[in-house]
Amino acid sequence: GFSSVLTSLPAQLAGGAYSQMQVTLVDCPGHASLIRTIIGGAQIIDLMLLVIDVTKGIQTQTAECLVIGEILNDTLIVVLNKTDMLPEAGREEKLSKMKARIRKTLAATKFADAPMVAIAARPGG
Repeated sequence: GFSSVLTSLPAQLAGGAYSQMQVTLVDCPGHASLIRTIIGGAQIIDLMLLVIDVTKGIQTQTAECLVIGEILNDTLIVVLNKTDMLPEAGREEKLSKMKARIRKTLAATKFADAPMVAIAARPGG
């Protein structure tokens, strides 16, 4: 689905021709039936957040969204979600291994140096 909000520009972007910016969140679950919608919506995207479940890694739909993003976008941030689902003992090691696997996949794309951010959408459950 698509969600959109109009908001004031952050201070570092103020002073230009615009006083507001539109933030649109596009959920691209990778279902084949939605691929046209994803491509159509992707044409308005300035930055792509590729959210990856850290407990599962790159899945088929993740790779599909990465290909679409590479065609239609220039900026990517990888978001590693569900870090709180990894057992505390060994969490950092598992996170490092996942980052290395993802970095290896990204190496074959124009997003080779994309930043990665580890988060927990529901810290503490």
